[in-house]
Amino acid sequence: MVIPLNIAFVHPDLGIGGAERLVVDAAISLQKRGHRVVIYTMHHDLSHCFAETRDGTLDVRVGGNWLVPRSIGERFHILCTILRSLMLARQIVNDSEQYDALFVDQLSAPIPLLKYTHAHIFFYCHFPDYLLARRDSLGQKLYRAPFDLLEEFTTGEADEIVVNSRFTQETFRKAFPHLSKIPKVLSPALNFEAYDRPVDSGDPLLRALRTEKRIVLSINRFERKKDIGLALQAFALCLQRNSATGNGAKRAAINNCCLVVAGGWDPRVSENTQYLKELDAQAKQLGLCTRTIAPQRASKEALALLPDGAVGAPTILDDEDNSPTDQLASIDVLFLPSFTENQRAFLLSAARCVVYTPTNEHLGIVPLEAMYMRVPVVAADSGGPRETIQHGQTGYLCEPDEDDFAAAIYKLLTMDDGKWRAMGDAGHDRVKLAFSLDTFGVKLEHLIVDMLQRPTHASVVLGVIATLFIIFVVALTLLLTWWR
Repeated sequence: MVIPLNIAFVHPDLGIGGAERLVVDAAISLQKRGHRVVIYTMHHDLSHCFAETRDGTLDVRVGGNWLVPRSIGERFHILCTILRSLMLARQIVNDSEQYDALFVDQLSAPIPLLKYTHAHIFFYCHFPDYLLARRDSLGQKLYRAPFDLLEEFTTGEADEIVVNSRFTQETFRKAFPHLSKIPKVLSPALNFEAYDRPVDSGDPLLRALRTEKRIVLSINRFERKKDIGLALQAFALCLQRNSATGNGAKRAAINNCCLVVAGGWDPRVSENTQYLKELDAQAKQLGLCTRTIAPQRASKEALALLPDGAVGAPTILDDEDNSPTDQLASIDVLFLPSFTENQRAFLLSAARCVVYTPTNEHLGIVPLEAMYMRVPVVAADSGGPRETIQHGQTGYLCEPDEDDFAAAIYKLLTMDDGKWRAMGDAGHDRVKLAFSLDTFGVKLEHLIVDMLQRPTHASVVLGVIATLFIIFVVALTLLLTWWR
């Protein structure tokens, strides 16, 4: 029997991405096991977050965002994020509550300062930021150098380091050669209760999604590294090749389908807004008819950042008599930025297949969601999906090119219904066996308890001095870069 612990999570931006889903599920799993849980974050938009963070299920506290902006002229994002994280860490240190453990993820920079809480630091590494940053010019290399040093040093200050997959474990060792620690693997899990809830069919936000077509579904944040353009290219190629087939039934199945591209979209993030417009333009260049549904309660400023012709939900497209119609009859590609959880559940229940395009993805929560909902997955044959998808049994692992993806999509769209259901059932059984939240909670609790048995390591004073030194180097680099 484990004595109830006081645990705080420290996460930069509590939105609706895969990292946020893991944090929410981890917090819920520990809370269910009797521990007291608090989540600290620098940003929490109630219109752009998971329900558990706004309905009182979890205690969410926001700080560190009142002085430093997110960026300076759309530049220096990482510097601003680090400074904001240090301000949040200072708030946690000054908090009257005493914590046994701090679960820190995504950003390791505040770890030395968080040592002043005298809590043990548990760091969950989704993927080294060092490998995600661009270094296309000498100036960018100089700018990133101190941040890379800071990431490696501060990550090593954690009392326990955990990663999400064997792929990330190996990548971690290559990225941080000076760290002697070998991180342990704790793969994300699904809260099955959230996916077992029936779809609210009366939700007016579903009206614009109702269709008789077979749905090919892509779920990802609107970021270029997710390579969503590959889904557009593969879908267009699938339609193109279909026109040459001699099989009438298969031709009808492909002609009667559409691609829905849904995912996290934040109007504050310039890449999100730019990439969505790029994807809309790319789809039109491929000869596909597109539509973009605006997020619920989007501001006028946010609406202006959407592709031209974006329409609002839910009352648009309705008949005068409000009778049900096929809202996507003339649409090839539907873009759905910042979709709701009920919309997600509806789409997963209606999809014929899920297309997951990132290459060398750390793990990928979307394939797990799809498989649990009995939807076969088409994904790149690299990174985490290799550890979750069983090729030919729960989906298909493909080379990251349009030909291979198009062939897999075509196969699933024209597959015999009995075989398709068997593939979906196999995916559901696999996720239920290997990725349950209960199992995840037991493993996470064990790792934290085991960590607490060891004395917290590293010098707090040395850590803070080193951090301040690196921040000084960063500031100097920033000035030199700006001057150039």
